[in-house]
Amino acid sequence: MKPLSDAQYAHALARLGMGINIALHGWTRLPKLDEFATSLQQQFAATILPAAWVKLSAYAIAGAESVIGTLLLLGWCLRPTLIAGHLLMCVLLFGTCLTQNWNAAGTQMVYLGFFALLLGFRRYSALSIDPRPADAP
Repeated sequence: MKPLSDAQYAHALARLGMGINIALHGWTRLPKLDEFATSLQQQFAATILPAAWVKLSAYAIAGAESVIGTLLLLGWCLRPTLIAGHLLMCVLLFGTCLTQNWNAAGTQMVYLGFFALLLGFRRYSALSIDPRPADAP
């Protein structure tokens, strides 16, 4: 077996870090899902979004974070998982901008950039369940 390149280690470790971050966002919210949903409803009370949509979104966000983060940790279905991560961040960014929380929006843009780098350099994927992409070095 050929040793991994620095780029492959970098991708695997970055994916692992992002997986831990996103998974724990979801995993820690699941046991207190109603509390999370209520806090989101309070944050969005002054926006145009109906409270029921916000509550439903809270459940979906926690579930999506848990699944996306777990799949990133495993390196399974990596391309669709990274695309789903992008889309999740876009949903979160929409809500954050709607509440005019510009500091959080800046942080979410960093997450978007990180997802973009992981997707753009997916050919260096290693230490994952997925087989290496066809365009891998």
